[in-house]
Amino acid sequence: MSVSPYWELTFDTSGDVDPPERDHLLAQVTEQGVRDLVVFAHGWNEDRSAATALYRRFFAPFPGLAPKAHLGYVGVVWPSMRFSDEPIPDFPRSVVATEAAPGPALDQDTRRGLLIAFPDRADVIDQVARLLDERPDGDAGLTEFGRLVRLLLDGAGRTAADTDEDGEPAVFTEEPATACAEFAGALAAVAAPGGTEGFSLPNPWEGAKELLRQAAYYQMKGRAGTIGEHGLGPLLGKLAAKAPGVRVHLVGHSFGGRLVAFALRGLPGQARPVKSLTLLEGAFSHYVFADQLPDDPHKSGALKDQQRRIDGPLVCCHSHFDAALGTFYPLASRLAGDDRSCLGDEIAAVLGPRWGALGHDGVQAVPGTARLDLAGALAGRLPASGCANVDAAAVVRRGGPPAGAHSDILHPELARVVLAAGRIA
Repeated sequence: MSVSPYWELTFDTSGDVDPPERDHLLAQVTEQGVRDLVVFAHGWNEDRSAATALYRRFFAPFPGLAPKAHLGYVGVVWPSMRFSDEPIPDFPRSVVATEAAPGPALDQDTRRGLLIAFPDRADVIDQVARLLDERPDGDAGLTEFGRLVRLLLDGAGRTAADTDEDGEPAVFTEEPATACAEFAGALAAVAAPGGTEGFSLPNPWEGAKELLRQAAYYQMKGRAGTIGEHGLGPLLGKLAAKAPGVRVHLVGHSFGGRLVAFALRGLPGQARPVKSLTLLEGAFSHYVFADQLPDDPHKSGALKDQQRRIDGPLVCCHSHFDAALGTFYPLASRLAGDDRSCLGDEIAAVLGPRWGALGHDGVQAVPGTARLDLAGALAGRLPASGCANVDAAAVVRRGGPPAGAHSDILHPELARVVLAAGRIA
């Protein structure tokens, strides 16, 4: 690890933490003289080695940026997964899985990740992989593919909602041929930065892998909320009781942002150890903290007022170069019955802001939210409390289809945002 002292906390799917790791942190954090503890939760990662590599790279600038601070670091390891065709800029090839073969077929690393994400579904995953390889003509094959994807989700448990209006996404209930065609069109548009004019709609099978990807992410999204609320939140309460002088700074990337945000809801009693929370390309609803939803003032976000549990700001870094959240998140998140179809760059215009993600355009419908560019945030303009959106597109901008810049977060500027949010000198 590039920094010290460093601890890891490993959680299972139910939010139970590894006891020895928990006990080491609680016993050692005071002994090590830690004043500010930075807790980072990864998003989609294939395994522990990838998570550790992320933390090693992201934490590396901190000692030089804050040489007089008494810093400690925690890397949260939780059961997530990554499709191996998703680019992670700046990661060495020894850490990032090899690229998948051209086309929609599942590579060995992605298949292994699916087996971990959906235990006891090996036979279903084998059938899904076969259909992706064979791509039979007609709608019958796509219908069977959609049935298998839904079967993966059966018994997985309903994902905890981001808002009061959330239900089962339409992509898992509508005609599979329609869903796959929409994803295929979106993929084509992301790959054609010059615009969508002049090309015909691709084969729906080109979007079938995206439907499978979204099923896996639906599973990861729910798991992240469970681990945050029932695992990390209560543990932070124990930390506050054991080491009341330690200031905690939560950082989360992608679904890891959902994990650390839902940890606020899991804080016991009046515990207030969290002094800042920084979201990096958060992969959950931009209305999650809303008092009222714009479409229905009688409904609110699942984390309404939870930002008040922070003795400091909630900082949301976002970038319009994030294709995973700007294009595919709204397309995958719309509810059954919302039958508007769309293509590529037209998605935001057709679906509107209703299904947007935090990592695309920041916190929405929370009065008083500050809006800054990256330069402004680094110049000391972050508020002392409340929500702040930081447009990080100046650095979060690299990455090809299908995820775009979603994982382009290894920048010292973002480390500086975390330090600024936490008022760490």
